[in-house]
Amino acid sequence: MDCVASKLGVLRGTIGIGGASMPMRIGTELPSLSGATEWALGSESEALAAIAGHPTLVHFWSVSCGICKENMPKVAEWRDGRYDEGLRVIAIHMPRYPIDSDVEAVKVAIEKHGFTEPCAIDNMHALRDAFQNEPGYVPAYYLFDEHGKLKSFAAGERGLGMLSAALERMLAGRSRQPVEAVG
Repeated sequence: MDCVASKLGVLRGTIGIGGASMPMRIGTELPSLSGATEWALGSESEALAAIAGHPTLVHFWSVSCGICKENMPKVAEWRDGRYDEGLRVIAIHMPRYPIDSDVEAVKVAIEKHGFTEPCAIDNMHALRDAFQNEPGYVPAYYLFDEHGKLKSFAAGERGLGMLSAALERMLAGRSRQPVEAVG
């Protein structure tokens, strides 16, 4: 029965049964980045300026998440390798446990894993709520187009693999868009 109750709790968080909030729908605008406990790299205004007009991957992670750590090299590969194609990345650290709220430990992890993208620390879960990540999934990946509209969401161990095709389509579509002449 506990397993069923546990599954029902996850179900409530993902499809809105029992008054729980719905997950972000495809086409939803990029939520506000206001409310972070602090920004470990960059600032809210710097993050918004960096992503303006660019496809953006927002990834939620936690220092206690092993899968997050395993996937960080792939996020870095996309961040660095797809930059010239327009991709921008924002990281959001979301604690899963009280010990994850240690801001200095988060900053050490950011340095250890070579983050260069803007990184918000969301100890009060304001960004988690803004992104409607009620179940608190980490890793969680939100892919927005250059207009700030959600194109894809995935979470967990296979999340990046699930987003890969959407990212490819998005970046391929950008490269085929005509460039307006300035005159």
